[in-house]
Amino acid sequence: MAPTPAARDLAIVAFAQSDHRRRTDELSEVELLMPVLHQVLDATGLKTSDIGFTCSGSSDYLAGRAFSFTMALDGVGAWPPISESHVEMDGAWALYEAWVKILTGEADTALVYGYGKSSPGEVRDVLTRQLDPYYVAPLWPDSVALAALQAQALIDAGETDEPALAAVAARSREAASANAHAQVRGSRPQGDYVVHPLRTGDCPPIGDGAAAVILAAGDRARELCARPAWIRGMDHRIEAHGLGVRDLTGSPSTRLAGERAGAFEGPVDTAELHAPFTSQEVVLRKALRLGDDVTVNPSGGALAANPVMAAGLVRLGEAAARIHRGESDRALAHATSGPCLQQNLVAVLEGES
Repeated sequence: MAPTPAARDLAIVAFAQSDHRRRTDELSEVELLMPVLHQVLDATGLKTSDIGFTCSGSSDYLAGRAFSFTMALDGVGAWPPISESHVEMDGAWALYEAWVKILTGEADTALVYGYGKSSPGEVRDVLTRQLDPYYVAPLWPDSVALAALQAQALIDAGETDEPALAAVAARSREAASANAHAQVRGSRPQGDYVVHPLRTGDCPPIGDGAAAVILAAGDRARELCARPAWIRGMDHRIEAHGLGVRDLTGSPSTRLAGERAGAFEGPVDTAELHAPFTSQEVVLRKALRLGDDVTVNPSGGALAANPVMAAGLVRLGEAAARIHRGESDRALAHATSGPCLQQNLVAVLEGES
């Protein structure tokens, strides 16, 4: 009989990511991904044949062809046959699937990766395909326009203002100065309005990138990593699909996911929030009850690098990496997908004392 979830401890034991760039025309998705896979495996000394389960996250809409994820398996190595799965979501949700797989006792280790190339097309248009296909998608409201609606709702409600949003952007990109993988680093002007009230600095960069993590259970995790980042809880929730029935100034799904993941059971010292727009950090901070004593997005967050389908997994990886390095003891990681924080995943990671 497989052990119950409570009977297994599991951790992120390794994390790797690409250098996130505006364009990688010279690289296929497989070529973008392979160095990251080699790096994360090398960090543990594992080979593909040692991995019990492999799960990936990507989007055929970005690639422009059906079942594009099967090509990425060339970079993993699918022979001899491997146990493999794929989610048409950010790699953070692939990590969730792998987490469940290990909890059920069907595997002891897992390789999880996510990747995306936004540069070949117009990502603002591509993301409209996430919307309600009957009433909203035919109007083609793009991701920035919808985020601007949310930002204006926050301003109207007195939750923030444009100078406060500019401060979020400045803090995030200054933090990214120490992140060699970030696409945008250091202070820069907010720029012109993209869609009022959001300026260029309030929006994420468009670029290409990939990330990967390795999960392991129990003593195996301790063998592979000097200080594993133990996943103490993880949950994901979704808001109503119709934007008109939501209060865009709050995120009940994030709050519920955080509650179910155990985020409020003790203080956290670090939070990696997947907030592609400055206004979304305001919403997430409130939903997750994060005070000024919490270090938010020390990597720079999605405002410094936002590879679609990998940015959420990067948040989990960055939080885990701080625990690996001894810079954090209890960290919170968040991933999102869909317009205006529609879907939200929250994980709580801890290091051993």
